[in-house]
Amino acid sequence: MSNVAIHGRADLTQPEVCRPDALDTLANAWRARSTGGLSPAAGLLAWYDWALHLSLSPGKQRSLMEKGLHKQQRLARYALRVASAHDCPTCIEPLEQDRRFAAPAWQQWPFNVIHQGFLLQQQWWHNATTGVRGVSRHHENMVTFAGRQWLDMWSPSNFIWTNPEVLHAITQSGGANLWRGAMNFLEDARRLALDDAPAGVEGFEVGKDVAITPGKVVFRNHLIELIQYSPTTPDVHAEPVLIVPSWIMKYYILDLSPHNSMVKYLVDQGHTVFILSWKNPTAADRDLGLEDYRWLGVMDALDAVTAIVPERKVQAVGYCLGGTLLTIAAAAMARDGDERLQSLTLLASEIDFRESGEIALFIDDSQLAWLEAGMWDKGYLDGRQMAGAFQMLNSRDLIWSRRVREYLLGERQTFNDLMAWNADVTRMPYRMHSEYLRRLYLDNDLAEGRYRVGGRPVALADIEVPMFIVGTVRDHVAPWPSVYKMHLLSDAELTFVLTSGGHNAGVVSEPGHPRRSFQIATRAAGDRYIDPQLWRAETPLNEGSWWPAWQQWLAGRSAGRVAPPAMGGTQPPLGDAPGTYVAMR
Repeated sequence: MSNVAIHGRADLTQPEVCRPDALDTLANAWRARSTGGLSPAAGLLAWYDWALHLSLSPGKQRSLMEKGLHKQQRLARYALRVASAHDCPTCIEPLEQDRRFAAPAWQQWPFNVIHQGFLLQQQWWHNATTGVRGVSRHHENMVTFAGRQWLDMWSPSNFIWTNPEVLHAITQSGGANLWRGAMNFLEDARRLALDDAPAGVEGFEVGKDVAITPGKVVFRNHLIELIQYSPTTPDVHAEPVLIVPSWIMKYYILDLSPHNSMVKYLVDQGHTVFILSWKNPTAADRDLGLEDYRWLGVMDALDAVTAIVPERKVQAVGYCLGGTLLTIAAAAMARDGDERLQSLTLLASEIDFRESGEIALFIDDSQLAWLEAGMWDKGYLDGRQMAGAFQMLNSRDLIWSRRVREYLLGERQTFNDLMAWNADVTRMPYRMHSEYLRRLYLDNDLAEGRYRVGGRPVALADIEVPMFIVGTVRDHVAPWPSVYKMHLLSDAELTFVLTSGGHNAGVVSEPGHPRRSFQIATRAAGDRYIDPQLWRAETPLNEGSWWPAWQQWLAGRSAGRVAPPAMGGTQPPLGDAPGTYVAMR
């Protein structure tokens, strides 16, 4: 739509739309396919920014030479000590999350010297790519990330002759581990060529092994199916729970196996639960935008829930980008006087995207232009491309360690329900994906008050319902300090939880799960701000799952117990859960 005509005058508040040349788009679409959607211009600009400023910094160069010489001397002294003694302190410890060299075999000569040399080199390159005055923060992060990816590829753990665990397996099995690894590699290559799911997925069939909590599809439109779950208690909390998962994932991450299903847990605690199941879009859906997802997703689902459970407010829950979309809807509802929400729960959901972690490395003007060109001819972003980007954020564990285990040690990874769900990829429409990356990630319109709904901006400060916010300690997608920023954006009562685990495993953290812990604290409406690091230092640590604390919070905002509502209300259900949209490939 043109920005020209508002009562005959140009709208100077909106940027002029620049339509790409068709020839440019065609050429870049072909190039984007050959690079996996990554912009070579973005990478070259980052490298040039770093290299040019480093070449103009003699002090930094001198410091790096001194550090390099010092590290060589440390390694030489260490090598001499371990040659004459069996128990010597290491000269450098790996990072807490780096488990590549944890096995005792890595402490034996010469592998102790080999892996210590690698860690020292890794530390030196981190020093080289950071702290160069004049380099933009975005380019510094890109160069540091690329350097780490390159070093991880050449880790001594990835090669037969420098990995003592692999050599031991060869000795014990007579090389059978390498034969099994070769068969694993050929099987994976075959599945990749045929676009088949990874080995092991076949043991987790949707509706049979996962997503089996009983329920009915009670509403369907072009974009969603709404599932209502069958009650398991004689009475239920009066206010229903509506869950909005992210559209970049299949909903059943919250309804995996019976022992770790968040949906089943809530139902068993006496909650009436509804959840959205997003349609997997095709090329025909290329023009669906964020506003379509808000209307056809959140608002249509909310209308259906309040028709089934009339005269009751709704406890709304959003996960990941589903939480972002739900927050946009809640802000628009607050602006327009729609008071149907009782509370708002956001699970690993970013609202302010200024510090969105390493995922932001793939989001700048150059990268988005390249990505849009790659989506242009297909009409959507392929789910496998997006999954590959997420794997790169944690390539040490998700790519290289897995390949060592399966191809060198010959040990197939035991598949679980969460891994099977992760392999069930989804697509994203061209327009919607471009809009949310530009308006939310790149421009940060929502947090900064420029995001418009119905032609008017929405303000997060208008949301006054109590909020329950969950961040996870090892989140590569929505870092918890970024999630914590809701404290700066709203004066409403806010309960914040920081839980162990990552973006997915921290949320799917059922009671009884080993090695789980969380911190929780409530800020009263209008109370003073506490910065995230001070909050973490002062808030007590609790062992176990955060789910019971959340369920008690939901129950505390209920008007009491009532008889369960009829399935579908006055309308007959459309079919059994998990529905038809979840099975769309």
